Amino acid sequence: MLEASYGINFFLKRPRNQSDFRYVYIRITVDGIPKEVSTKRKWYASKWNQRSERATGSKEDAKSINFFLHSICRKIEDHRLKLINRNITITSQNLIDFILGNSEGNTKVLEEFQKHNDEILALVSKGEYSIGTHERYVTARSHVQQFIKLKYKVDDLEFRQLNYEFVKDFDFFLRTIRNCQNNSTVKYIANFKKIVYRAISKDIIASDPFKAFNNKKVTVKKTPLSSRELFLLENKVFESERLNEVRDIFVFQCYTGLSYIDVKQLKTDEIKTGIDNKQWIISSRQKTGSSTTIPLLSKAIEILEKYKHHKLCIKGNVLLPVKSNQKMNEYLKEIATLCNINDNLTTHKARRTFGSTVTLNNGVPMHVVKEMLGHQSIKQTEEYALTEQSTISREMDILDNKIEK
Repeated sequence: MLEASYGINFFLKRPRNQSDFRYVYIRITVDGIPKEVSTKRKWYASKWNQRSERATGSKEDAKSINFFLHSICRKIEDHRLKLINRNITITSQNLIDFILGNSEGNTKVLEEFQKHNDEILALVSKGEYSIGTHERYVTARSHVQQFIKLKYKVDDLEFRQLNYEFVKDFDFFLRTIRNCQNNSTVKYIANFKKIVYRAISKDIIASDPFKAFNNKKVTVKKTPLSSRELFLLENKVFESERLNEVRDIFVFQCYTGLSYIDVKQLKTDEIKTGIDNKQWIISSRQKTGSSTTIPLLSKAIEILEKYKHHKLCIKGNVLLPVKSNQKMNEYLKEIATLCNINDNLTTHKARRTFGSTVTLNNGVPMHVVKEMLGHQSIKQTEEYALTEQSTISREMDILDNKIEK
């Protein structure tokens, strides 16, 4: 480990009342990062030499405070050598912690992670974050907690103990023990990286353990349901009412493009009369806060009518009896098997089906689809633009006729 460059300075801090009797402060700088704190001792500005950073005079009170300041320097140096011998990264913060009487430092990884998550949760009610964002950070923290327990056999670690090896092994843990796919692993690492960078910003640690680490998302081709698969799904009659309800909600998403959280929270006052005197969904996306304006297709209206007297809808003041996302996706897998759909059916696939199969493949312009999906940019919408073979065939027939003429 490279030895950190550091310096110690003492100075008097000028009070607001311009008094000559002032507090003596210590400033510790490590690798260019300064931290300062009061020594709780006072001395006279008129009897202070800033060049030597000591009290002037030969009286006992001057000797006493100078001995005190010398003792602080000696103790800090002893503590610094201990940190070097323990291979612990030296920061201005952990030396200040030592002065304040906490030689082990007081900032732990999981503690700081929890503070961050609590802040996110408090801002959910303000509309700055979605509950889904908070849940992802909660899951990311639980993975870090499990990893620390498994590898280090402790309940928490100090930030200064983090290094490249920790990050590399955590990445391996996610891919093996947690059996996460590459893109999920990258997301969890990114969640954890935010906490580490938060600690760096607070000068808790000076070096970045992610500096030499690199991982990237891989492009995954996310396909929508085809017209044929959507038709099979719509017309399948299940023996279980539970599966019928989940299928209906999924189909409603396919004809509106609403995300899971938006369809779960959809309320009566978000169904409004549009400029064409027809029913529209006019609301804000829970995830981004961007406005959503979607004219309701007749198939979507039929589903809303079907559930308007459902007891869970009445009780929750919502339009559809949507279960948890985990349960929805679990039941959708069962539905896919019963419909002989050889694909991973999830609530998000419905949104893609709306963006591609229902709208773009039926000639709805991309800029219109962008507005209905509530995307921030056309680039997001372009990712949904997967053209069906039937559409390609139709367009080529038109081209062929034009060439013939």
